[in-house]
Amino acid sequence: MSAPLIRLTGVGKRYGALEALRAVDLEAHAGEVTCVLGDNGAGKSTLIKIVAGLHPHDDGVVEVDGNAVRYASPREALAHGIATVFQDLALAPLMPVWANLFLGQELEAGWGPLRRMDVARMREVTRAALADLGTDLPDVDRPVADLSGGQRQCVAIARAIHFGARALVLDEPTAALGVRQAGMVLRQVAAAKARGLAVILITHNPNHAYAVGNRFLVLQRGAGQGAFRRAEITVDALARQMAGELAEQGA
Repeated sequence: MSAPLIRLTGVGKRYGALEALRAVDLEAHAGEVTCVLGDNGAGKSTLIKIVAGLHPHDDGVVEVDGNAVRYASPREALAHGIATVFQDLALAPLMPVWANLFLGQELEAGWGPLRRMDVARMREVTRAALADLGTDLPDVDRPVADLSGGQRQCVAIARAIHFGARALVLDEPTAALGVRQAGMVLRQVAAAKARGLAVILITHNPNHAYAVGNRFLVLQRGAGQGAFRRAEITVDALARQMAGELAEQGA
């Protein structure tokens, strides 16, 4: 087994008197999906903000490639290959799909005063980037506002992967999606795993987690309640662990 790309050991976070996380351990390996599960208030949002570089941790160690890190911003995390797709997706709804894929990193053609955006090339690359992840979206001139929730998630994921992410952190990507749209997003998660990315999937849905996950971390009230490999737990047991039933039985 290779060393994890991302490892959290005994990580804790406090906001004044509130202890949002305490002694949390997590591993994310290349070519695997690590699922972090829990209900509202379990600490999932705090954990994702630490991994993404939004908030520093107060206790424990965060390692990337075996080196301890403490990011000051998401830009620093991205420089190390860690891309986070939050629930708001950071997409511009009135702009076309291709413009959102290249937002702030547009391709150009020509030289000097004749330099211009290479729209044709960006359209072509966008179609290919989406197709590589199993998303059939031939009309990349459509504004993002016209896309379904699942399609928007796919655009945000494709953007992160296209620009060199080695680790992909997804914040509740299937929340509020129907069965078909959630399935579309989970296929992209599986495709990212197949490309060798380390994926951290934040979710409150054990069925979605089990469909793609290799590792599972259950959080309750800021603390880890169990860490499992896929072979060690069933989806029903995972749901019971989230509800606290297994912890109560072992007490």
